[in-house]
Amino acid sequence: MTMFRFALATLLLASVQAKTPDNVSSRLSINIPHTLFREEGYDHREALFGTPPYGGKIAQNVYYADSDLCDPNVDTTKGYPTREKKKGKMEPWQAPYILMVDRGGCTFVKKVRNAQRSGAAGVIIADNTCLCSDERCVAQDDNAACETSEPIMADDGSGADISIPSFLMFKVDADLVKDQLMDDQPVQIEMSWSLPNPDDRVEYDLWTVPTDVVSKNFLQNFKPIAEALGDRAYFTPHMYIYDGVRTHCQGKDGENFCYNLCTNSGRYCATDPDNDLDRGISGADVVKESLRRLCIWKHYGDADGVGITWWNYIGEFMDRCNTPDYFMNEDCVRDCYKHASVDAAVVDRCMLDSGGLDGDVPNAFLDLEIAAQTERGVVVLPTAFVNTAAIRGQLSSNAVFHAVCAGYAEGTTPDICTKCSSCTDSVSCVKTGICKAAGDGSTTGTVSTHFFATSMLFVIGAFGAVGYWHYQKTREDMREQVRGILAEYMPLEDNEDMSSPMDFAKRAGTMSLIS
Repeated sequence: MTMFRFALATLLLASVQAKTPDNVSSRLSINIPHTLFREEGYDHREALFGTPPYGGKIAQNVYYADSDLCDPNVDTTKGYPTREKKKGKMEPWQAPYILMVDRGGCTFVKKVRNAQRSGAAGVIIADNTCLCSDERCVAQDDNAACETSEPIMADDGSGADISIPSFLMFKVDADLVKDQLMDDQPVQIEMSWSLPNPDDRVEYDLWTVPTDVVSKNFLQNFKPIAEALGDRAYFTPHMYIYDGVRTHCQGKDGENFCYNLCTNSGRYCATDPDNDLDRGISGADVVKESLRRLCIWKHYGDADGVGITWWNYIGEFMDRCNTPDYFMNEDCVRDCYKHASVDAAVVDRCMLDSGGLDGDVPNAFLDLEIAAQTERGVVVLPTAFVNTAAIRGQLSSNAVFHAVCAGYAEGTTPDICTKCSSCTDSVSCVKTGICKAAGDGSTTGTVSTHFFATSMLFVIGAFGAVGYWHYQKTREDMREQVRGILAEYMPLEDNEDMSSPMDFAKRAGTMSLIS
């Protein structure tokens, strides 16, 4: 069974990676030196991790690390161009900067993470292998090996902590930049991002599966933003379905070779979320829930592109049924229908009329999803698109909202974007109308410098007052003790000028005891 799962995963991955257009929405250009400037920019590949500043750009001087940057202990006193030496070492790279590193030795994610820790604002990965179609590069390169296509800068599964953007630059172009830097000549690179903004309405899509963990927070939190955007944005949820025919889960005679990973005799498949084909949620269960969500959207969201009822159902399902015990429990699903105001009969009829999930019968909705994901070139899940441009980095409500707001034509940005897109918590801003912007001292989880200083002064003052009171009280107690001792031991006969021993004590011992 383990070998079967491995073979299936290999087949599914191969089918996905066969056609993966990059849909680059970014631009890579060189401003300095002018000899390397190109009006059309430089061809490149954009990383599927990190968070680009959509609608913005990063233009900084470049340092070449002269390293693959696989070691987390980055030495910022090395590399090119060379700098002035102090105490035998060159000065560190002066931030902000863009760092160029060599490809190979470790994953793209590891390289960019190490560059981010060193202070880089962006990263350029210099390819070390020519494209076979680039005759000029192949002719110049002594290495006989070449690649038929540039690699995809995919996330290795650990890139959620990376916030800076990165590009892969083709070898023939990267060599020109490295030569310039190694000659101690300055190079300034510009990395910029733009979203197609054809009109006053933005269209955005989300590709995911019902069991995806990464998109869970987004699906639970984005509803207020979708509602606030209203008819100024059109949302379309997509469910990722594996084509069982292409992955050979369906035999020539219609036999299902992938068992409970597929429906419709092996036509439509999904991976097993808990990697246990005998227990828990099966791939067929995921396909069924995917079709259910597509039908709910068709009847409750397709008309307006907002789909409040759809969002309500997603929230109810995650709260009530998103466990192995209840995922395909019909009573639990019906309970979600009830609380989200979904007509169960309408959804059931939609699922059946589209082709259903039994027998060797095509399903119209699932076929449309497979065709759309192939055309769009979806590789990584979850993936969001805004105006057909893929949104890189970690999926979050803030990131998608910012990208949507950057996609409007000039002068058509809705008020909710003007008010909340720059806030650290866009969802909170949309709900409450209060924007907590970065650096204003009101960021969630932090305190302002003024409040901190005032608090410290109050604490110091309180401790000072308590200390002074304690000092005075201790001093008075000591005086009382001295008076008591003197009154007890003072010889009565020596007190000729005093009527009693207490007279001396009351003077606090100001009279000399020595005659």
